Amino acid sequence: MDFQVVILAGGNSKKLVPLVSKEVPKALLPVANRPVLSYVLEQLEFSNLKNLIVVVEGQDAALGVGAWISGAYVDRLHVEVAAVPEDVGTAGALRAISHHLTANDILVVSGDLVSDVPPGALAATHRRHDAVVTTMLCSAPVSGPVDSGSSAGKEKAKKPRRYDIIGLDPSKQFLLYIATGAEVEKDIRIQKSILRAVGQMEIRADLMDAHMYAFKRSVLLEVLNEKEKFQSLKHDVLPYLIRSQLRSELSLSVMPQAEEHGNEKVNLRNNHAMISQIMAHGSAPSFHELFALNHNGSVSVRRTHKCCAYIASNSKYCARLESIQSFCDINRDVIGEANHLSGYSFSTHNNVIHPSAQLGSKTTVGPHCMLGEGSHMGDKCSVKRSVIGPHCRIGSNVKIVNSVVMNHVTIGDGCSIQGSVICSNVQLQERVVLRDCQVSFLVLSRPLPTSLDSYCRSRYLHFVLYRLAQVGAGFVVTAGGEYKGESLARK
Repeated sequence: MDFQVVILAGGNSKKLVPLVSKEVPKALLPVANRPVLSYVLEQLEFSNLKNLIVVVEGQDAALGVGAWISGAYVDRLHVEVAAVPEDVGTAGALRAISHHLTANDILVVSGDLVSDVPPGALAATHRRHDAVVTTMLCSAPVSGPVDSGSSAGKEKAKKPRRYDIIGLDPSKQFLLYIATGAEVEKDIRIQKSILRAVGQMEIRADLMDAHMYAFKRSVLLEVLNEKEKFQSLKHDVLPYLIRSQLRSELSLSVMPQAEEHGNEKVNLRNNHAMISQIMAHGSAPSFHELFALNHNGSVSVRRTHKCCAYIASNSKYCARLESIQSFCDINRDVIGEANHLSGYSFSTHNNVIHPSAQLGSKTTVGPHCMLGEGSHMGDKCSVKRSVIGPHCRIGSNVKIVNSVVMNHVTIGDGCSIQGSVICSNVQLQERVVLRDCQVSFLVLSRPLPTSLDSYCRSRYLHFVLYRLAQVGAGFVVTAGGEYKGESLARK
C-alpha cells in the first residue's frame, strides 16, 4: 500500500520497573513466552507491510532489539532499527528520525500493542478518506486477575480500564474531540462554537486509543517542525490536528463583506441562509466537504483536512503493555480467551506444555497455562492460569497461580506464588510466599530476623539493596518469608 511503517518500541519504561532492564528492554518483555514486539511484527507481515523502521530509546536497548529481530525475522521483513535518546516521547522519537520518512503516508504503531486488528484495515481507511490522520479505536479491555483462592473459585469483578473521552460524528468516521490522560479526571467542557460547527457529536468513554496512527507525511512533519515542544503523539499532536480541523470549519461562521461583481451585489441574506444550512448539516458524512464562498459570491465545495477514526469490531482483541498490571492482564488473555494470538497449538486440556518439559508425580498444569521448553517441575505441584518460561527448575509442592515466571528461574520446594511476576534468572529458595509481587534478579534464601516488623523489614531490604549495589554481590533475603504487594529488585 506504499506506506512507510514506524514502530515506536520504547526503551526502559519507568512504569515497568523492575521488569525492564538494560538486558531486557520493554520490546523484549515476554507475552506467552514471546517478545511483545513480535505481535506487532506479525500483524504487519500479515498485512504485507514489510518495510519497517523500529525506533528504540537508548543505544543498548536498540542493539538488543536489533539482534533479536535479525535472528527471528531474517528474510521475512526489511527492518531498520534506529536508536533515539531516552525520554524524548513518541513525537520526539518521530522528530529524531524524520529524515528517514519519505513516503506520502506514514503508519505509526506502538511496539507494545497486542492485537488481532489488521493494520491494513486502518491504512485502507486512511487512504479512502484522504485524511491527514486516522487513528485506530478499540473497545477498552477489562483489567484485573481472577480470584486465585482455591476455596472461592469465583472470578473477581473485572473492571474496564478508564481510557479517553472521544467525540465522533454520527457516522463514526471522523474524530471531532479527544480528551486524554489527566484531562479525563477533570470536568470535560466542550466549547459551544465547536458544537455549533459539528451539529451533533457522539461522546464515547468506552473506546481505547490503540496508538496506531496513519499520518499524511507532509502534515506530520510540518507539525513536528513547528511545534518543537510537542512530545507525545497522543497527548499533543493528535489533539492539535483535531482542533485545527475544527478551526478551519468554524472560520465559515465569519461572513465576508459584500463584494461587487459586475453590476450585481452579493445577497448577504442568502449567504447567511446558506451557511446556516451547511452548519445545521455539519454532522452528516459530508461534514468535511464544506462549502466556501468564492470571491464572486458563488458557492463551491472545498475539502478541509480530515481527522478520521477506524473503530475495530468488538470481537477483536486489543491491549497495550503499558504497566505491570497490563503485562499480567495480557499474558492472562493470550493464554486464555485470546489464545489465537499466541501462535501455539493448545492441547485438549486448553494448555500448552512443551514436549521437552518434565512433570513430576501428581503435578497438575491447569487450563489457560503455558510451560516452556526444557522446564522441570517436581512432585505435587499445581499451576493455574499462569505462564512459565523455558528452562525453569521448580521444586516439589509448589503452587503457582495467576503469575508469570520468566526463563531460567529456580523455585525451591514449598513455595507459593500468586498474582506475581518473577523475572529471568531469579532464585526463590524453600517456602517463600509471594502475593502480588514483582521479583527481579534476586536470590531469596536466608530468613530475616523474626523480630522485625514489616516496616523494619522493608528498610532492611533497602539497606541490603544499597550494599549489594556497591559490592556487586547477589541479593539475599528470606526463605520462609512472606511478601505481599512488594517490588523486589536489585538496584
